[in-house]
Parts: sequence; C-alpha cells; structure tokens
Amino acid sequence: MQKRTNAQPPVKFTGIKSKEVESTAAGIKAVTSAVKHVMDEMGLPRAVKALNAMNQKDGFDCSGCAWPDPDGHRSGLGEYCENGAKAIAEEATTKKVDPAFFAKHSVEEIGSWSDYRIGKSGRVTQPMMVKQGETHYSPISWTEAFKLIGKELNQLASPNEAVFYTSGRTSNEAAYMYQLFARQFGTNNLPDCSNMCHESSGAGLSQTVGIGKGSVTLEDFEHAELVLVIGQNPGTNHPRMLSALEDTKKNGGKIISINPLKEAGLMNFKHPQKPKHILGKGVQLTDLFLQVRINGDVALLKAFMKLLLEAEAKMPGTILDQEFISNKTLGFEELRTDLNNYAFDELVEQSGIPEAQVREAAQMLIERKKIIICWAMGLTQHKNGVHNIREVVNLLLMKGSIGKKGAGTCPVRGHSNVQGDRTMGIWEKPKPQFLNNLQREFDFAPPHAHGFDVVEAIEAMHANTAKVFIGMGGNFISATPDTEITAEALRNCSLTVHVSTKLNRSHVVHGKTALILPCITRSEKDVQKTGTQFVTVEDSMGVVHASEGKLKPLSNQLLSEPAIVARMAQSTLMPDASTDWAGFETNYDLVRDKIEATIPGFKDFNTRVRLPGGFYLPNNSRVGDFTPTPTGKANFTINKPSEVKLKEGEFAMMTIRTHDQFNTTIYGLHDRYRGIYNERRVILMNAKDIAQQGLKANDVVDIICEDDGHKRVAEKFIVYPYDIPVGCSATYFPEANVLVSLKNKAEISNTPASKLIVVRVEKSTE
Repeated sequence: MQKRTNAQPPVKFTGIKSKEVESTAAGIKAVTSAVKHVMDEMGLPRAVKALNAMNQKDGFDCSGCAWPDPDGHRSGLGEYCENGAKAIAEEATTKKVDPAFFAKHSVEEIGSWSDYRIGKSGRVTQPMMVKQGETHYSPISWTEAFKLIGKELNQLASPNEAVFYTSGRTSNEAAYMYQLFARQFGTNNLPDCSNMCHESSGAGLSQTVGIGKGSVTLEDFEHAELVLVIGQNPGTNHPRMLSALEDTKKNGGKIISINPLKEAGLMNFKHPQKPKHILGKGVQLTDLFLQVRINGDVALLKAFMKLLLEAEAKMPGTILDQEFISNKTLGFEELRTDLNNYAFDELVEQSGIPEAQVREAAQMLIERKKIIICWAMGLTQHKNGVHNIREVVNLLLMKGSIGKKGAGTCPVRGHSNVQGDRTMGIWEKPKPQFLNNLQREFDFAPPHAHGFDVVEAIEAMHANTAKVFIGMGGNFISATPDTEITAEALRNCSLTVHVSTKLNRSHVVHGKTALILPCITRSEKDVQKTGTQFVTVEDSMGVVHASEGKLKPLSNQLLSEPAIVARMAQSTLMPDASTDWAGFETNYDLVRDKIEATIPGFKDFNTRVRLPGGFYLPNNSRVGDFTPTPTGKANFTINKPSEVKLKEGEFAMMTIRTHDQFNTTIYGLHDRYRGIYNERRVILMNAKDIAQQGLKANDVVDIICEDDGHKRVAEKFIVYPYDIPVGCSATYFPEANVLVSLKNKAEISNTPASKLIVVRVEKSTE
C-alpha cells in the first residue's frame, strides 16, 4: 500500500560545527572547494572537458546563475566560479539512478531522506512511472509515457485544468515550444520560477521604465561612480559578479552594500586567478555597509531622497538631474509631496541604520551621477516587493541615472535562463501582440484569458480545479511556499510529470500517477537526425547566445527538452500542418525561425546567434527611451514602507541559502562564509534576542508562524547567535518554506513573501 511521503526535509540533525565567520570571498578556499565537488562527482578527464567548455563562446552555458559572460575575452583558466563548478559537478555526475535503484528504494524510503541525499543519488537514466497504490517507480517506455500524457490531458473537462510549470534552466528553444504547446492545447497556465523571485522586479520596472529587465551591461560597471548592492549575496549566489564590482573599484568607483547580514562577498574579494590576490589581502569591495532591518529598504531609500532634496534646495540644479526629470519623467512633484509626509528621524529609525551612516551614504549619492543599483530576492520577496523596486527607480530617476553609460537598474537573476524563458512567452499574462503573432504564424486562436501563476496554480490544484501538473525542470515542492498545502495540491492531481535530470523531492510528492522524464543536460551533446544541435539562452543583461554541450550523454535513453516537448505535443494535439513538431525536434534552427517571426528583437536570429558571444536584445531603458510605459515617460511612483509591526516575542524572519546551495539544489552541508558547518536546521538570531527569549546558543526551538490565522510550525532548529539586526532572524530554505503562507505574498506581483515571515520561537519539548 502506498504511503504518504515527506513533503518537508526530515527533522534530523547532522552535527553542527562552528568556525569563524569569513570576511573574504573566493580565493584559494573557493578553488579547493570547487575541485573537491567536481572530483567527487566525475573523473578527471570528464571534469577537465566540462570545465574547459563552460561559459566559453564555443561551449555551453553554466546551468547556475544568469550573470553575463564577458563580451570580449574569456579566461582560458576557467570562465566560471566556485558555485558554477558545483553546478557542473551536479549535472555532469556519473552517478546513476536507474531501474535497479528504484526497485531497491521505495518512494516512501526516498522521501525519508534529506534533500542533500536525494540529490546526490545521481542522474535519472530512463523514463519512470509510479501509479496510485504502488510503492516503487518502475520503467516505462517513452512511447507509453507520451501516450499517457496525451490521454490525461485530453480527458480534462477544460484545458485550464492543466498546469505547465517551467524552471529557469530551460533553453529558449524548449521554452518557446513549451508555451506554444500549452497555448495550442488551450491555456495560459504557464507559471514559472520567475513568479517566485523577480516577478516584483518585472512588475515594478515595467510600470516605471517600460521594460521588465535591467538596463545595464557588464561594461557599465567599469564606468560607474557608485554601485549600490541591496538585498543580495553575490559571493554565494552570483560569485562572478565580484569581478565586475572589482572593476568598479579599480576605476575609482565606490560601493555601498545594504543587507541585514554582512556577507563575505559584499566585503572583500580574492580573485582566484590573480596570484597577488591569492597571496595578498585581495580587494576591499564595500566602502560603506548599511545593516538594514529586514524590509527597512523603502524607509532607507526615502531617507536618502529627502536628503537629496535638501541638498538640491541649497544648491539648485547641481544635485538632481533637473533636465532629465523635466524631459524624461512624470510625477516628480507628487513624489516630493509624498516625501514631505515622512519625518526623517522616523525613516531612519525604521531602517535600523544609525543616522550618521544614512547621511554618509546620502552624501555619496549627492556627489555622484553615474549610479548603478543592483538587487535580488532581498527586495523582491516582500509584500511591498514591487514598492521596493519602484523606490529604487525613484532614486535613480532623481539622479538621471538611467539610460547613460555607467548607470542604471541591475536586477540580478538567479536561474541561468529565467529571463529568456519570459522573453520566449513563458508567462501567465501574455501580451496581446505576442498572441496575435502566434495566431498569424501558426494559424490558431490562442487563449487570451490570464492563466495561473505559481500561487494560483497551487491554489487551483489544492481545490481540485487543476488536475494535471507538468514541470519542465525544477523541484516544485522544494521551491514553493506553504509546503504542506503545496504537497496536498500535488497529491490531488491525477497526473504529475517532471522533466528532470536528477532525482529530487518533487518526484516523491506526486499525483495519483507520476512520470519522471529524464533529459540531457546543458553540458551533454545533443545529436538529432539532422546533426548536432545547440540551444540558446539569455543572461541577466539581455545577451542571447548559443550553448552547445560537449559531453557524451550519461544514458542512451535520454531525450532533449525540445524533443520531449515536441513528442508531448504530438501525443496530445490534433495533427496540424502549421506546426512542424517533428521538424522542431530534429532541427532547432526551425524553432529559431519561428521565434524570429513572432518575437521582436530576433531579426536574423540563426545568423546572429552563431556569432561568438551572441547579441544584445533591444532595451528601451538602456538608451533612455521610456515611451513603452503607459504615460510615454519614466514614472516616479508613490510607495509604501514596511507595514509590519512586531509584537513582543515576534521576529521578522527571512529565508536564505547556504554557500553549498543553489536554489533548491543542495551541494553540501556547509555554509562556509557564515562559519556554519555540517548543519542546515539552524535559526540565526541576534544575541540580545536570544537572551531576551530565555534561550542560549545551541538550544533547539520550534519556529511558529500564525500570520494568516493558521498555525504553521517548522520543528527543531538550532539557535545560532549571529550578527543580524535585533528583531530579525534568518533560516535556510527549503526547510523553512513550510512557514510561508500562500497568503503572504507581494501586492501586484503575487510573489511569495519569503523574506519577511513574522514568527516566534518556542523551546522544543521533544
């Protein structure tokens, strides 16, 4: 009899060890760590071949973060970082999860393992299926798997009972085919991982500057006079960004870092390919660190802008870019009026930063014009996440720091092609023009009603109004909020399908019938009937470039993502001469021709993407053109600071990654930069808060959230004293995802507010 498997990682300790918090990122420790991870997963010849090809112009794109590659020279020693090496070690591992593995280990047993152990099991080698009442996955042929998918989809009462989820690692070609399949089936239910991370960025930027993407290029960091890094930990999440920040410092620019935690990657950097860095002290990156309270960012930005207005009043025409404001923007006077409603000292108090430091940072803004502001989840995953982004834009617009060299917006994306997937049409709210282009090119009537985003998809599956879930990559159960509710939602489905490379927890928290469809990785050769294929991706700065795998696929039963999508479509949809699914599978140039025909910016796609390094997509805000906004100009906006009022015994908690982690992939059990080793079930708290609660270091507590009237408990976390603002705390995800209510989400973007969960802690009694 099939038993219900664990939706959450098991409540087990692995033996915490503490070391000194590190103040420098990268260096020889990063090299040593990278080598160890690579050698643990594959032999030396395979490792050398993979690493030498990763992020090279004739190689494959790293499946980790979306930080851009240099336009010009690429390092021959290795154009990758420590976590990029960990990513390739994970995907190019020679460990296999084959039918013998599944025969030995039941679904229930696998569910009892940690996410780390599940992921380290290896690559899935052939299609697998488990049915209701069965205890083990068993092999299924590709033909039978696709036949089952088509049957289940076509039995639905409405196309809107199907959910087509996408992870950000999906290539442009596969993503385009996937959205076309979903829309020809009849639905816009295309939630993706962007819904959970940078959706607030896209919403805020689209409203204010007319494009949901950042405006800077990598070269802009060489010309910036000031860079603000807000709500971001580049040393762990985007390590190659440290080289760009080093370029800023080398050319005389300054850096302000704003974050509740003083992360090593914000402070000092030792470039692992520069001997003088390795042997010396490296380079100090941050000139001023502001330890903001969780969600104190809008208050801080308002305080900055009030000081800018004061300085402008004293020296008219010298601080703000009045010509830019007058010619390019709307709403400045309304912003000025709104700022007058706030008392400076109250904003400072809410930010949690000493007034002297606020004034010091403002002075740096006053004295400089070429300003870049970078941000990540620390700004977007809040109830007022869109307000955070719009307030960033307000500050840049006041200084005229958008649309010029060395200045602009820089949302730093996580997954390597999450931005490209959105460009390809993976969006539950498609623009009418795109749908019209699809209709013209493929001769069908696409649905126009908005589909489900991630939160809405979970709610629909939980309510049994969505009954088939297909995941193109990713680890849905571990990436999403409200773990137990999400698990119930998935279990309600008649069919769950996961296109995957490696085993993950989503494979054991599944529908009544579940399929695992294994695909080749970025690093593996993709050989089709017409020859070796390449795919394309788009990085954080809008560069589209080719990615061609070099390794032999680990199993001869793997299919490419485009092939899987093409065969799902052929098994589901009526034959249609206007869509050459069979041709798409065997020749990706045909897919790119259709992308060119339906998406602006891809003229001569097949020719330009074959140029080394690819090409930039058009970006109106990069050139100071704001006509795509509703007003035709860049818009100042009125935004709300945090409305959270903590009661006695309550804490603002944010979820974070360890250094041995990328999104839901757990590379190891260490958080080296923070000095935490061999343990993930920890809660970082200020020493004063620990004492106030009658606790001490290493006590075991349960973390409780009741912000929507429903009690959610994350059991057994070790209290760990850390340098974090009073009233704030931090825990790792996915262990703490159970605390994030589906109702705790951002206005407008609907992004889960995982960076501010109101919790209390109780000493564990078990």
